[in-house]
Amino acid sequence: MTAEWTPRGNRSAQLARMRVAYSAGALNEVDLAGTWYEQFAAWLDDALAAGLAEPNAMVLATADAEGLPSSRIVLAKGLDERGVVFYTNYTSTKMHDLDATPFAAATFPWIALHRQVHLRGPIEVLTPEENTAYWKIRPRGAQLGAWASTQSTVVPDRRTLDEALEYAAARFADTEQVPLPPHWGGVRIRPVNVEFWQGRPDRMHDRLRYHVTDDGDWAVQRLAP
Repeated sequence: MTAEWTPRGNRSAQLARMRVAYSAGALNEVDLAGTWYEQFAAWLDDALAAGLAEPNAMVLATADAEGLPSSRIVLAKGLDERGVVFYTNYTSTKMHDLDATPFAAATFPWIALHRQVHLRGPIEVLTPEENTAYWKIRPRGAQLGAWASTQSTVVPDRRTLDEALEYAAARFADTEQVPLPPHWGGVRIRPVNVEFWQGRPDRMHDRLRYHVTDDGDWAVQRLAP
């Protein structure tokens, strides 16, 4: 059980006492699907059925040319046997990182189910055809926002952002379909290992990892918690 949080209390002491008993289930080798993709899809279905808020949210980690890491939460918008897809402004900090170090890691924190999925691997930029297919189903407001925001750049105030959105809305007011910006698109993480983590009592969690072997096949390993 989580310790009670007292306003203006000793934050370090209160954090140190916080505990959650992980007793939602177990994960055994015999229960795993044949591929990481099938296992991930099954757990994603469980997260959706449980009504978790934004079950496609993932913590995306990148590193710049000097190895300095950055992380942020983004939404996964594609999943198949090749990997996990997210979309972004190609001039953003995350893309500068990925241009310098073309590898990424992501964590799906399904905390209510006492589960996490971790994956990492090289990245690839999606094709114009893939970008266009997804762009067409985005809400118009999100499309305008992609035109309006010079993501990760310093702006003087909120009004600057509001005016940029107003300008984009006026610019495409007579356009039925907002065009795809040349600076925006998708990135796929092509995992070389995918770990499924199930919380267990006494910190003896189940950690099963699919990984690519030297001969290019996939194998499963159990990791100590």
